[in-house]
Amino acid sequence: MSDPSEAMMNNHSFWQYKYGDYAPNPPLPPGDYDTDVLVIGAGFTGLTCAREIRKDDPSRRVMVLDANDIGFGASGRNGGFNMTLFGVEPEITVMRWGREKTAEAQAYMQQAVKYVKDLIESEGLDSDYEHTGMLRVAYTERQARRLKKTYKLLTEITRPDSFKYLDGEQTQKLLSCPHIKGAIYEPETGILDPCKHVRSLKMLAEREGAEIYENTKVVSVVREDGSAVVQTGTATIRAKKLVMATNAWTHNLKSSPKVSNIQAPVWTYQIVTDPLTPEQWQGVNWQERMSIEDNRQFVHYMRITKCGRITMGGGCIGIEYNDQKMDLWKNEKTWQDLERHLKWMFPALKDVKVHYKWGGCVSVNVDMTPEIGFIGDNNIIYAAGCIGHGVSLTQLNGRLIADLVLEKDTRLSRFWIVNRTALPMPPGNLLRYTGAKLIEGVLKAVDFYEEGRLKSRYEG
Repeated sequence: MSDPSEAMMNNHSFWQYKYGDYAPNPPLPPGDYDTDVLVIGAGFTGLTCAREIRKDDPSRRVMVLDANDIGFGASGRNGGFNMTLFGVEPEITVMRWGREKTAEAQAYMQQAVKYVKDLIESEGLDSDYEHTGMLRVAYTERQARRLKKTYKLLTEITRPDSFKYLDGEQTQKLLSCPHIKGAIYEPETGILDPCKHVRSLKMLAEREGAEIYENTKVVSVVREDGSAVVQTGTATIRAKKLVMATNAWTHNLKSSPKVSNIQAPVWTYQIVTDPLTPEQWQGVNWQERMSIEDNRQFVHYMRITKCGRITMGGGCIGIEYNDQKMDLWKNEKTWQDLERHLKWMFPALKDVKVHYKWGGCVSVNVDMTPEIGFIGDNNIIYAAGCIGHGVSLTQLNGRLIADLVLEKDTRLSRFWIVNRTALPMPPGNLLRYTGAKLIEGVLKAVDFYEEGRLKSRYEG
C-alpha cells in the first residue's frame, strides 16, 4: 500500500506502511485438528513462545493463530523501545509488592532487554536495531525532584552503572531542548522497528517447525475432557495446552472459564514526521540517537527512526465505554497535541510536517503490574498487563511461558508475576469505564500540579 492516506484509513501503523508489501500466511483451512500446543496471538509473546517450545521439544506440534496479519496488533504498532520499565513506576511496584520483588522485576527487565538484543544479533535479524540508550526527562523542578527519587531507588535495587543522573546543563549537551531540567540516562536499552521485528520472529518460529495461520479469528474457547477446544469460523482445534497471548485483546475471547475481567485495553497514539533536513538535525542536536520518555504521568515517548524521522507518542489516552468495539485508534486532537508538544520541545522543528498518524491499544490491569496466569488448571496460560512497556517484556515472557508449557522448573518460571494474586477488573461497562476515568483524572491532576500550566508549551 503506497498511499499513506489509504494506509492510515485502514488503521495501519507507520511501521506496517513502511514495511511495504507483505504476504500473510493463509488462514487455517476448515476441518478438525489435534495439537500439543495452541497459541492464540502471533505477536511478540506468542511467536517467541512457539519458537522456544519447538526448540526445546521438536516432537511437540505447535499451532499459532492470529486474527489479522502478523504485525497488525500491538507488536507491529508500538514505539519500538527495548527498555527496562516494569509496570508504570518502580515506586508503584514497591508500594504494591515490596522492595525485593521490585528488584527482581528490574533484573527481569534487564535480562529481557539483553534477550532481545542477543537474539537480533545472533540471528542477524533485520529489525533496524540500535542500542542507543534512553533518557527520561523532567520539564519542571517538581518533576526533577521526583525523578531524582526514582533515580535513587533504581540505583539501590539494580546493578551498578545501570543509570546515571544528568542535570539540565548536562542534558543540553546531548539534546537541544531548552525545557529540560534533568534526566535519567540508561545506556543499556535500544530501539527497533517493531513490525520488521515481529515478522522476523514469525520466520524464526516457522524455521523451528511452528505452524502459523494468519487472519484466523477464534470465536470460542471451552474446556473439555482436560483439553482446550478452540473454534474458529470453520475449524475446531483440540489442544492439550493453550496459550492466550492476546494481551490487550484478551477480554474479547469468548472463553469458558471467562477471561473478560483480567485486563482492559487503553489506547495510545503516535505521529511520525517527514524526514528531517540536515539543518533540523543540527538544530535538535540528537546525535546520540537515544530514545526519550518524559517524567509525566501521561508520558510522551519519542525516538529517531532509521529512515531519518522522529516519532512521538503518548500524552493522552483513549478509553472506550464498550471495549468490545476496539475502535478508538483515531484521535485527531491527541495527534495535534503530540505535534505541538514535539515543536515545543524542539524549537528547531517549528516547520517540520507530520507524515503519518496512528493509534493502538495496550493491556492494563487494576494493579498496573504485568501478569502471567493459569485459567482453571495449568493447561491454559494467559499473559496480560504490559502497560505499554512490552517490547522486551513480552519476548522474555514468551520464553517463560514456554517453560510453563513444558512444565520446567526454571528461574524464569519461578518469577513472581507467574500466577500471582491478581485484582479483577470491575464487572460491567459502567463500573469499568467510571473507574478508568477516575484514575485518568487523578493522573492528569498530578501532571497539572507538577507542570503548572506551562502556558508557553503550545504557544508561538
